[in-house]
Amino acid sequence: MSLFAIVIFGIVEGITEFLPVSSTGHLILTAHFLKLAQTDFLKSFEITIQLGAILSVVVLYWRTLLIDRKALVRVLVAFIPTVILGVIFYKIMKTFLLSNEIVVLTALLLGGIILIIFESFYREKPNSNAEISGISIKQALIIGACQALAMIPGVSRSLATILAGLSLGLRRKTIVQFSFLLAIPTMLGATVFDLTKSAAHFTTSQFNYLALGFIVSFIVALIAVKFFVRYIEKHNFILFGIYRIIAVLLFIVLMRIR
Repeated sequence: MSLFAIVIFGIVEGITEFLPVSSTGHLILTAHFLKLAQTDFLKSFEITIQLGAILSVVVLYWRTLLIDRKALVRVLVAFIPTVILGVIFYKIMKTFLLSNEIVVLTALLLGGIILIIFESFYREKPNSNAEISGISIKQALIIGACQALAMIPGVSRSLATILAGLSLGLRRKTIVQFSFLLAIPTMLGATVFDLTKSAAHFTTSQFNYLALGFIVSFIVALIAVKFFVRYIEKHNFILFGIYRIIAVLLFIVLMRIR
């Protein structure tokens, strides 16, 4: 991988990790445009640099994690179904799904349509839950189970958790922040699990690639998180649904031109 490719991957990851547009899907499509083969290292790289973006959440929300113990419990409970399903389907995900552009494009397209339809009918209730600590254990488990759908590249972890939270009666800002926090154990677990199986085969230069991608995604994600929180205070998610559809169509057109 070139220095240019690493920086591009880091920027794409930092921008898309917390938006309901699928960071993994974007990384796979980015690899296609950069003409990079989906090797085992690249697949691990696409997983690991997401941890850089997650670190931005730790930096921005560390007080919530340390002070609000109820919120921390809800995050850990939501993580349970994700880790169980992740371990079960890890091999299928990495072997078949992470290299399948058709799966990515289909998931992006369907996710965009679903998001637009959902937001067209959804109306936030005045008594919607406004606190993460107010999320019930049952709701946390449901959100965690829905998050597991993001193992399919193109679905978007953020999209799955946000739609689940809104359907359960949470306010937009509440479920977005909960999604941020849930990403911490989710991506940490995914990265550690992947590295324990793959790291022994990496060279020193490949570890340097991981470190650089990690740093770039962390810096960019700090900006993206702050933007997203401000955005959802005044807007819904329809724009992201439209973007997902346009991204799919644009990718198909560019592939035909090439």
